[in-house]
Amino acid sequence: MQNKGLVKLFAVLFGLVSIYQLSFSFKNNAIEKNAEELAASKFSESDADYKEKRKAFEVNYLDSLSSSNESVFLGEDYAKVKDNAMKLGLDLKGGLEAILQVSVRDILKGLANDSKDPVFNKALDDADELQKNSQDDYIESFFTAFDAIKGDKQLASPDIFGTRSLVEAGTIKIGMSDADVKSALSKKVDESIASALQVLRTRIDQFGVASPNIQRLGSSGRILVELPGVKDVERAKALITGTAELEFWFGYKAQDLGQYFNDLNNALKAKQETASADTDAENATQEEGEDSADDIIGDLTGEEDETTVAVNPFYDLVAVGTTGYYSGVGLVKLSDQKKVEEILNSKEAIALRPAAAKNVKFVFEKPKKDSEVTTLHVLEGNRDNEPPLHGSIDDAREGYDQANRVVVNMQMDAAGSKTWEEMTERAYKEGSNIAIVLDNIVYSAPGISRGKIAGGRSEISGDFTINEAIDLSNVLRAGKLPARATIIQSDEVGPTLGQEAIDSGTMSFVIALALVLLWMMFYYGKAGLFADIAMALNILLIFGILSGLGAVLTLPGIAGIVLTIGMSVDANVLIFERIREELGKGKDIKSSVQDGFSNALSSILDANITTGLTALILFLFGTGPIKGFATTLLVGIATSLFTAIFITRLLVDWYVNKGGKLDFSTGITKNLFRNINIAFLKKRKMAYIISGILIVGSLASLFTNGLDQGVDFAGGRTYQVRFDQPVSSSEISATLSDPEVFGSADAKTFGDDNQLKITTKYRIDEASEEADNEIRQTLYNALQPHLNGMSYADFISNEEGKTAGIMKKYKVSPTIADDIKQESFWAVLGSLIVVFLYILIRFKRWQFSLGAVAAVFHDVLIVLGVFSITYKFMPFSLEIDQAFIAAILTVIGYSLNDTVVVFDRIREFFNEHTGWSFDTVIDKSLSSTLSRTLNTSLTTLVVLLAIFIFGGESIRGFMFALIVGVIVGTYSSLFIATPIMYDSVKRGDATEALKNKSKEEELEDEAKA
Repeated sequence: MQNKGLVKLFAVLFGLVSIYQLSFSFKNNAIEKNAEELAASKFSESDADYKEKRKAFEVNYLDSLSSSNESVFLGEDYAKVKDNAMKLGLDLKGGLEAILQVSVRDILKGLANDSKDPVFNKALDDADELQKNSQDDYIESFFTAFDAIKGDKQLASPDIFGTRSLVEAGTIKIGMSDADVKSALSKKVDESIASALQVLRTRIDQFGVASPNIQRLGSSGRILVELPGVKDVERAKALITGTAELEFWFGYKAQDLGQYFNDLNNALKAKQETASADTDAENATQEEGEDSADDIIGDLTGEEDETTVAVNPFYDLVAVGTTGYYSGVGLVKLSDQKKVEEILNSKEAIALRPAAAKNVKFVFEKPKKDSEVTTLHVLEGNRDNEPPLHGSIDDAREGYDQANRVVVNMQMDAAGSKTWEEMTERAYKEGSNIAIVLDNIVYSAPGISRGKIAGGRSEISGDFTINEAIDLSNVLRAGKLPARATIIQSDEVGPTLGQEAIDSGTMSFVIALALVLLWMMFYYGKAGLFADIAMALNILLIFGILSGLGAVLTLPGIAGIVLTIGMSVDANVLIFERIREELGKGKDIKSSVQDGFSNALSSILDANITTGLTALILFLFGTGPIKGFATTLLVGIATSLFTAIFITRLLVDWYVNKGGKLDFSTGITKNLFRNINIAFLKKRKMAYIISGILIVGSLASLFTNGLDQGVDFAGGRTYQVRFDQPVSSSEISATLSDPEVFGSADAKTFGDDNQLKITTKYRIDEASEEADNEIRQTLYNALQPHLNGMSYADFISNEEGKTAGIMKKYKVSPTIADDIKQESFWAVLGSLIVVFLYILIRFKRWQFSLGAVAAVFHDVLIVLGVFSITYKFMPFSLEIDQAFIAAILTVIGYSLNDTVVVFDRIREFFNEHTGWSFDTVIDKSLSSTLSRTLNTSLTTLVVLLAIFIFGGESIRGFMFALIVGVIVGTYSSLFIATPIMYDSVKRGDATEALKNKSKEEELEDEAKA
């Protein structure tokens, strides 16, 4: 091997750089461990709220280290150490991953100044319907809907987008063609989404999450947010979805509406009395002494008759005059808040309002901590529903008032300061108050007792915790989102599951590595030891490069590394088998090593390039953990090639040159797979029959039994719930499927029999946080008999060390589920096309590509069939989700890896044995590669089995797909790919083409020499 010195230099430098990079991870872990120990020493378990106090201490301690700029390791401060440390993904560290949909509908309504034009609003409604079954962006659906109903109406008309603000800005011109308006609007929508991305980035950066990832997904208005390690998930979700619409309204004197409330109460009372009279008349028609069905049910359940007339329907819900606020109507129970909203917003209630109060707004106050009531305020509104002052915040900071209560201090900009001065002057003179409203919730409603307030300074108080005040300040500083941002897909993992995943992932990694290292030494003796040393360097380089790239390590990522270890053996096996062949020809050890490495190079490169291509497609189409899997696989392929081709060669050459003896086998394995001569082609008809039966069975099951589609493809919500004792999945399914609960739900045992994976499509089209909260509350209520008195707060919490309750939550809306299906289809199809073209270029015959792709289709269909046939009775989940697509693409890469090695040998034998017949060449090629095929497949299977058994429940279905795929892929490379190639060409043409290809390569080699 030439340039050995350069290879040694690179190996040493890469190794040192990897050690340097990984040292930051060890130091960061040590610092975090020290913070935990200090917090534990400060607050004992006997202290009240000791967990919260410990967390706060840890955060403050690490924050102080980050801001101190003090060197803590190798001349770097803690902030740099943390930034350079290996980043753990959601499934290893817990936290939140969410895809947000910025409402393009809201953006368009804002650009149109909330136009009331019927054509415009009808087009928006139609666009909503189109989006349910369309992959187009929302704005394209809007344009399609508008064109269908516009008639003579134009987008640039003054009552739609020809608004004063857009015209003055030069964005729209009156009379502009619809085509030009569409272009301008697309640009404005794109700018608004980019603005939303920046607002979210600013909010999250100030939130202080380690290694957040915020990125825009395509042009659809979707934004991916990954917050690994975040403990308070609900707080994080509130932070990223809040629009931060800050408004200042004059309070309306609630006492002036006393007569209105009396009239409203009497009207409600009269309506109920009428309904009650109708019910009495109906009951009177029944025979005397016979109870109605409703009466019997009411008696049994203890429920009150819904037709019972309330004494005071409105006043029973609203304790009028109990607040002490100028604008305070009265106190309302939190449980009655929705009822009151429905009453006040009903047509009857609006019609009863006095003329002076036609445009008033009723808004609830932010309830105090642990309170069961809130205050209803009435605010002075107007026809346009616009507040006198909104936004206009230059700065906002958390602080404390004179009573040492947590508040948020705000500084307004110049225009806001002037308006604020005018509002406070008026409120002072009238003795009224000003309500500070954020996202339609009153945070405070202060009276003005010292005259007008100049300078634009104001204060929000609202019984805040310090964290709430910090979050509110961050949101106000970052600015408001240009439109609503709804979470349409989310994955929430508790820290307990994260630690369990780390433990299981580490165990599977160590066991798989030990098995591979021992196998190589058992099979190849001292040469196997050299391969093991190269493999150890390979692992160091993989982790070092991932750390240096800032890549996020996930559980599938660990699986990718372990799988890379198994597949990296393939390069060494190919090399060692070729050296053994050369030794068998009677060559000396140095010549055998030289020729062995040289002859194996083509097969190694082809096999790894095909696998790399599928991994690259997976990287381009995947998100989150799947992208992590593809990243580690790509890095692993590159480092495996380097260590196998160069490092193993260095070690072997060193040992041989100093006079050492290498047999590349042991006493047990010396004659294994030697002088094999199997007539594979004669068995192809039997193989076709077996494969035909398997494929027909798979297709039959797929059409009749289907697949267990996960929420990735079907949409819905999934909850991983753990109990204190074993539970019956069928009993829970029946309970949750009750029409009074979800109507339809599926509960499966997930791992141990005290853990269930619960999936439901209940309210699938509602992605709001309010719907999520109500569904979790419904789930808790239904599961209460099995929760041993657990509170709702504990049930949904994300506490470390949590042993029961919701451990993980996952949500996918139907729209994004359709997109995932489409992207998965293109990922698989794209990988097949790319591989077909690569093999065509390498082997110059489309028949080789046909054989390879046919084998891949064969493998994929059988894997799908196995999942379809077995998912109902397997003791682990076989859901079809994004991880399964990753497994399919990996199977494709592995199957092609085997097939390409065989094709390379066929091409080589045509060149060496020109007198052999076509079928003899193929049989000999398959027989000569059998040792490599079985050795690599068995090694990879051992690795996969280790991950399957020890890698944790969440990855078991993924591993099962790979295990089936490796078995089927090994079979298809021997009995499907090559026979199909053989049957699809004319023998003379194939022979001639391969000979010509070999001659071309010889001429190229001579030219290079």
